[in-house]
Amino acid sequence: MGQVSGSYLIARTLKEEGVEQLFYLMGGPIYEIVNNAVDMGIKATDFRHEQAASMAAHAYARVTRKPGVTTAASGPGTLNLLTGIYNAFVDSAPMVTLGGAGNAGDVGRDAFQEIDQARIFEPVSKAVIRPIQAERYPEHISTAFRMATQGRPGPVYVDCNEDVLYSKVDEEKAVSPTRPRTLARPVADPDLIRDAVKILAAAERPVVLSGGGAYWAGAWDEMREFVDCTGIPFYTTPITRGMIPEDHPLSFPGARSTAFRDCDALLVIGTRFNWIMTYGKRINPAAKVIQIDISAEEIGHNRNVDLGLVGDAKAVLGQLNAEATRSGFKSMAGSKWVAALRETNVSRQEKVAALENSGQTPIHPLRLCKELREVMDRDAILAVDGNEILHFGRQSIPTYLPGHRLNSGTTGCMGVGLPFAIGAKIARPDRQVIALHGDGSLGMNIQDFDTAVRHKLPIVIVVSNNEGWTARTEEIRKPGRELGYTRFDRIAEAMGGYGENVERPADIRPAIERAFKSGVPAIVNVHTDPTARGISQYAGNRTE
Repeated sequence: MGQVSGSYLIARTLKEEGVEQLFYLMGGPIYEIVNNAVDMGIKATDFRHEQAASMAAHAYARVTRKPGVTTAASGPGTLNLLTGIYNAFVDSAPMVTLGGAGNAGDVGRDAFQEIDQARIFEPVSKAVIRPIQAERYPEHISTAFRMATQGRPGPVYVDCNEDVLYSKVDEEKAVSPTRPRTLARPVADPDLIRDAVKILAAAERPVVLSGGGAYWAGAWDEMREFVDCTGIPFYTTPITRGMIPEDHPLSFPGARSTAFRDCDALLVIGTRFNWIMTYGKRINPAAKVIQIDISAEEIGHNRNVDLGLVGDAKAVLGQLNAEATRSGFKSMAGSKWVAALRETNVSRQEKVAALENSGQTPIHPLRLCKELREVMDRDAILAVDGNEILHFGRQSIPTYLPGHRLNSGTTGCMGVGLPFAIGAKIARPDRQVIALHGDGSLGMNIQDFDTAVRHKLPIVIVVSNNEGWTARTEEIRKPGRELGYTRFDRIAEAMGGYGENVERPADIRPAIERAFKSGVPAIVNVHTDPTARGISQYAGNRTE
């Protein structure tokens, strides 16, 4: 062993932590982090904009359930990662960000790109670490990974000052991380587990709702076992769809609002009563609510609950399954409640069938969604980004596997679709990866279509191009709404990808099929009705 740089110690620690992929945009002082990481066998994907890099890393984390790792140059470079990190923070996604920074010794001297990056990242990070000695990088980086993945996951920011990165230390003197493998799965109180099963068994109209906590815990097998055993209908938050295949006999997406409004018991697994659930007001006020969460402070937040189960979703669902079996839980699968939800679901589907098969031009977005749905593989990964198309896509395109549905989630952040598709394709190169985009949202990160071309990532972008932001209406003045009809297909061709423009409904499917067969990144630009409003026919409102 000899002298090594701080950058080398960071790269070595990334390799030891099992990192396989790095997302970045080049610049000082992080050159040698990337160079050393690549030399150690870590793949590195460079982007046109740091925001897209952080969004792609978020998608990679969602699909793999491993931390997404980003790095960027000092000052503006690192700050450009911020929107993607904020989105991951609200999504509770594990991330580690190595923010390039100027010399620590120059702080307070108006140095080049001097800004307190650590303080800026604090509100959107689970933790912030500021190493000042290169020999402690292994300890700090290892700690960052442990913090990002334990309990409720989230991003961890590590400030990487230039003078610390490039300082030389004896490798044998570098602090070695203890790196304990302590994946904690805390269980709930057994007495409360029994009480929870009793509440659900006594209910006539129970419902299960799962969210990110169940997904990050990898609890889909336990959740399906619980649903199959109890016969209770289930729902998920929009970004965690696919926890159970949505063609399961107890999946009724078209009856979502009815189920929440009329239920008399609700089991909430690892999700928050935030604005998506109108702070719990969508739930029948008289319903008994059981809430599972790994964070005790989340129990009863925004909505009173009857019983709180603090613990890991996978472990607690295992407890509930054992107790339901032991107690002889009578399945609800043949109940009047399930029959009523099934009938409502079928009725809602029939109401949108005419639009899904419409021959109108400009094309109705539901016709576009139907054509895409029929082309997609069952294990395709779909990212949806936009406003109107987000709602239309939600109500018409199912998901069958966990981690295979991506959208902006709670933040409503636009611009994620193309970067999400890139990150997902890197994570799962063997899968179809599609981004269903609005034209406005695609324009935000269109430059990184070039990233997909350069790195040979054959994603397919399907654009619902309604000529602007949101639907065109007469009753509401929308300044800046009009964008005109952008020829994204020509942009794709100019960047070295495949592009098609579609104006007739019958041409949608053949164009998408040709895009997949092209073997290169592709954009199918579909002219859709500017007046079509994405009020969810299934959810009953616009805030699923």
